[in-house]
Amino acid sequence: MNLPLLILAWVLVAGVASAQNLSIATGQARRAANPDGAGQGGQPAAPSAPSTPPMDPALAATLKNTASLRADFAAICAAADAPAAADQRISLLNNLSAAAQGVKASPANIRKLAGHLVAALAGRKQFSASATLLAQDAHALFNGAHVSAAQQEALLGDVKKLLAAAEVSDDDSAKIIDDLTAIAAETK
Repeated sequence: MNLPLLILAWVLVAGVASAQNLSIATGQARRAANPDGAGQGGQPAAPSAPSTPPMDPALAATLKNTASLRADFAAICAAADAPAAADQRISLLNNLSAAAQGVKASPANIRKLAGHLVAALAGRKQFSASATLLAQDAHALFNGAHVSAAQQEALLGDVKKLLAAAEVSDDDSAKIIDDLTAIAAETK
């Protein structure tokens, strides 16, 4: 009679051991399927914080370019005169060239505008506060294909007002407006 009890005990021990292994394997499978802890104890995991969607690359490029143009204009205004602002000219040329997101303006028109901007804004520290607005307007005008005729006129009028407020001469202001008009037409 000991033999059947021994066999029965052995079967029960083997059954308990395999049930524990099955329970362990099931737990590991659940953890592998839900590494963040979801589903433990039958409770769904708390929703994670919503992630911010990635920024549109065109918007990121626009924001970067207007910030760079603003920094260029502020540096030109901080310079004592046009020769002192000449160091900023290369950065200004690069940033003006990068402003267009479609059809690019000709290098000759960009050089002409950069020269007129340096001559007009050098030493005009009071204009530094308006540098952001000029950067936004210039960026928009460099993308003429995205600007209607009415918007173009409004942007050019805004630039004219900004330059007048900084006491830029009418002659220098007219040169800058003409350059921006040509660039807006060229990038349509």
